[in-house]
Amino acid sequence: MNSQISYPAASASYKAGNYTQALAIINRLLELNADARTYALLGKTLAQIGFKEEACKAYLAAAEKGGNNAGEHLIEAIRLNFELGNKDEALALSSRLQPKQRMDPDVAFVLGSILYERNNLELAGVFKSVLLKSDNIDYIKLGIRITSSVLDVTKASEIDAVYNVLKRMPADNQIRLLYLTFCREHNKYDAIERHQPIVEKAIAAGETDFLKGDSPFSNINWCGDEAINRLATRNTPRFDPAVTALRRAMPHRWGEKIRIGYVSSDFFDQHATMKLIRRVLELHDRNQFEITLFCHTKPEVIAKNRADRSAWGNVVSILDMKTEEAVDEIRRREIDILVDLKGHTHGNRTVIFNHPAAPVHVTWIGFPGTVSNIDLDYAIGDPIVLPMSSAPFYREKFCRLPDTYQPNDPVNRPLPEPMTRKQAQLPEDTFIFGSFNAPRKISLSTINTWVRILKRTPGSAIAIVFHSEESRGFIRKKMADNGIAANRVLFMHKMDFQLHINRIPLVDLGLDTFPYNGHTTTSEQLWAGLPVLTVKGTNFASRVSESLLGAIGAPELVAETLDDYVDRAVHYFSNPGDLPQLRARIEANRLVNPLFDADRFRQHLETGYRMMADRARAGLEPDHIDVPALRARTQPFMQG
Repeated sequence: MNSQISYPAASASYKAGNYTQALAIINRLLELNADARTYALLGKTLAQIGFKEEACKAYLAAAEKGGNNAGEHLIEAIRLNFELGNKDEALALSSRLQPKQRMDPDVAFVLGSILYERNNLELAGVFKSVLLKSDNIDYIKLGIRITSSVLDVTKASEIDAVYNVLKRMPADNQIRLLYLTFCREHNKYDAIERHQPIVEKAIAAGETDFLKGDSPFSNINWCGDEAINRLATRNTPRFDPAVTALRRAMPHRWGEKIRIGYVSSDFFDQHATMKLIRRVLELHDRNQFEITLFCHTKPEVIAKNRADRSAWGNVVSILDMKTEEAVDEIRRREIDILVDLKGHTHGNRTVIFNHPAAPVHVTWIGFPGTVSNIDLDYAIGDPIVLPMSSAPFYREKFCRLPDTYQPNDPVNRPLPEPMTRKQAQLPEDTFIFGSFNAPRKISLSTINTWVRILKRTPGSAIAIVFHSEESRGFIRKKMADNGIAANRVLFMHKMDFQLHINRIPLVDLGLDTFPYNGHTTTSEQLWAGLPVLTVKGTNFASRVSESLLGAIGAPELVAETLDDYVDRAVHYFSNPGDLPQLRARIEANRLVNPLFDADRFRQHLETGYRMMADRARAGLEPDHIDVPALRARTQPFMQG
């Protein structure tokens, strides 16, 4: 063969940047011997001069020739297809790779990007560890986005992976926020003490752009500032405000009954949301309202359900429907008011609400705050959790119910059965403070305040529910570092619901968390007759316990400040004789006051729906609504 028509000659021309000459030689070579390495060199050369589609074909031809480098050639074809926007082709080609080859950083970036963009987060999550270990900043950032989307904060092992990225990018506060999300889940207070001040200093200096990298749910666990809360938009959909006017202007047929649609993945009797709203759904006035549940609950969860779901409404599964299909189904059923029960919590399908699904879009019970980037008309609350001073921080208008925003089920929720402290492995002759909230809610401020209480109440103990050994270890260490003996910090395992309810009355005084209060947890404690001490909050999530305590008739359990919170806890420790009377009042009010009066709540809620529908029928824009209160009961609403 002429030395000028050889692979080394073609390669030398390529390396010298003489691509035209390289192509001429390569084409002659292919006529003589179309081998894999020549096709690969053709691909490299074509890519350099901008002919990426032709380069893809050349790399595929090289891969089809086989050999040791076939996988590398296929990877190049996948990468080039991705750059060309041929994402379906890139995905299809990836199926020809060996499992190890799919973990190549370039492939992981391509596949992770496509799957993340298409919201196939579970599959995208396969690539996060490869991306986080890369030296390519773009790859690392994609790894962080995927990690934050498929966040399994219960895995303490993932803390190290995110922390290692933070060490490499120490000025990136978005990564710091993600790391802190893991730390809060496991009560890693030493890290929180180091990194939270950095975040707060940046905010104080006016640097807030990084907050968009915090998820709304994560944000309300550490921040009670509504102006900050609304800036956290990680993993929220894109939203075009113009869609609101288009939706409201669409023709709609109103019927004699108001058609309510509820959207949730939690339609099974063991979920916390259903423990709250189940009785309200059962009681809805079917003469005036038509109730449809647009259910995307997973089958394996429904299989554990023991309740008759048909009593809650007409159940329509949208689990396997695409967003557009679900919207079409909702519109076909001519839903008047569509209610999202998830907000920015795991498993939501809030993106449905960014389409013209119904004349009125509402958020209720699922998320304690504004549901950013979602086309919603109303947020259902009450005057405590949604004072008018909060309105500037919400896109939604307020529909405020008169007693409390939280429904409760007095029929299907069991009362405590007798249980002794010995059975619960709690000391019998000790004043015990108790926390039944999720450990992630035990903020640094909360645990520091509890330390102050324990130091002023010698001989007392605190019982805390824990979810992981990591969490228990970090709480114990934090207490020990502040001089609290190990035998004063008691840890309670998660238990089946009946056993959980049974042990609640065994502690003397419940201690609430902040800035994220107990919500269902607080109402469970009050249902069991346990007084719960809280402090006035500054956003929805931190005002919930005050709302619930007002609705049960125990406002003295709401402290004005943290100092007041400590003083009141110390008072009850020093004056334990005050607690039996307080417990008796809570128990007496349980079946008279509004907190557990599901039918009273249902009537208020339905009035709110009527007021929303009346405005929409009249062509009026949504506006704040205060639902008038029914007359207070003087007799029990049911037998105890």
